[in-house]
Amino acid sequence: MSAPDGPGVTTTASSTEFFESIGTKAGQLAPSTNGANGAAPSADDDDGRVVEQIESLCMNCHENGMTRMLLTSIPYFREVILMSFHCDECNFTNSEIQSAGEIQPKGASYLLRLTEMVDFERTVVKSDTAVVKFIELDLEVPAGRGQLTNVEGLLSTVLDDLDLGQEARKIQTPEVYEKLTPIIARGRAMLAGEAFPFRLSVDDTAGNSWISPNMRDGIGKWEKREYIRTPEQNEALGLAATDPNGAVTVADEDIIPDQVYEFPATCPGCMHACTTRMTMVDIPHFKAVVLMSTACSDCGYKSNDVKTGGEIPELGQRITLKVESAEDLARDILKSETCALECPELDLQVNPGTLGGRFTTVEGLLTQIRDDLRSQIFETGSGGGDSLATGERDTWTRFFDGLDVAIKGEKPFTIILADPLASSYVQKAVDPDQVDPQMTVEDYTRTDEEEEELGLKDMKTEGYEEEHAKQMAEAAAKSKQEEA
Repeated sequence: MSAPDGPGVTTTASSTEFFESIGTKAGQLAPSTNGANGAAPSADDDDGRVVEQIESLCMNCHENGMTRMLLTSIPYFREVILMSFHCDECNFTNSEIQSAGEIQPKGASYLLRLTEMVDFERTVVKSDTAVVKFIELDLEVPAGRGQLTNVEGLLSTVLDDLDLGQEARKIQTPEVYEKLTPIIARGRAMLAGEAFPFRLSVDDTAGNSWISPNMRDGIGKWEKREYIRTPEQNEALGLAATDPNGAVTVADEDIIPDQVYEFPATCPGCMHACTTRMTMVDIPHFKAVVLMSTACSDCGYKSNDVKTGGEIPELGQRITLKVESAEDLARDILKSETCALECPELDLQVNPGTLGGRFTTVEGLLTQIRDDLRSQIFETGSGGGDSLATGERDTWTRFFDGLDVAIKGEKPFTIILADPLASSYVQKAVDPDQVDPQMTVEDYTRTDEEEEELGLKDMKTEGYEEEHAKQMAEAAAKSKQEEA
């Protein structure tokens, strides 16, 4: 936008002149005002308005209402437009937020781990293309109306919306009512600070959503990840596909990190056709790993696995981590399928291959071990639970109580990962080139038993061509003798 400033001279207005910070906008208000528009300028003084007002149609009663717009910028984020509508005829109100910037080159995914009440005050910008998830609630909010709120307001809005129709569901669809009741109850407990820790995820393919960070955030508290959109996501945003000839497949191109690939598979549970999804994730300062997930819509079978690649090292690796705080529980951990896990303080030992490959956090790994063991011990129907002897049942109860205390971060413990293929990983709490005082990494020589289990004793990588040629010659000579 430009305006004349003398003969042959123009001045250009930058975006910062229109999208000032909220604090600057508030400073433009007079000490005493009579209206919602700020400094009460004259009727013809549009330039003096802090909030723009536009008469617009009410979609509820089809009479005219008033839309107010505030152009502002959010610190450490970008420019946004706040909009509010009110109809004096029917008292209908609505508010939303829209990004004033362009669609970002990459999508963005944010993850916040809430551990205390002050975390509810984190600002959340949810654009109309963002998907919000409260992971522990198993609750997903699809893309829709944009919002500028905080974590408490976001969760409260979702729970209020769910609670709104519960009385009707109780009569019309009791099965839905029964499923939503514990979700709402647990959500209210989260708001009351009785269900820490839990995680909030905001995934926006347009890259225009945001969760405010804090300088005091430790490892695993706040995370941001950018990713390349798929052709389908670009199409949903109205963008041209990245590949005009069609979607990228594994056969056409090299595997792209963070890109999800799908291929047909057979469900091992019901033998029906299903889909396996695969993506490659590059773990910083470690190596690239392949995450695989299979889900069957016929029988409900699900499986997740992590595959590591690369050459087989000469030595195995043992990683020892001292878990002393909630930040340690949030460390990323990769346990390969060949890795054994041990926690001496918790009387816990997990043999190689028991859980398969897992890429999660320390808390997530312990939680999965606890849930799997508990279901096998106490929830196996006629084979477990009440059929256990009293002493054995008490032993298992004490074991699970100890795991629960450790998962809550109330008991220090040690995790030992022994991997003969050196394919496991634990995130450091310091810079990669520095020594983490709570973690030790040591190489060790594989035992004969480990070599045998991995099939390395029978593996020959040098001189196999000559041995194969010798075997073929002996077989040919023996054949000739039999013919003679």
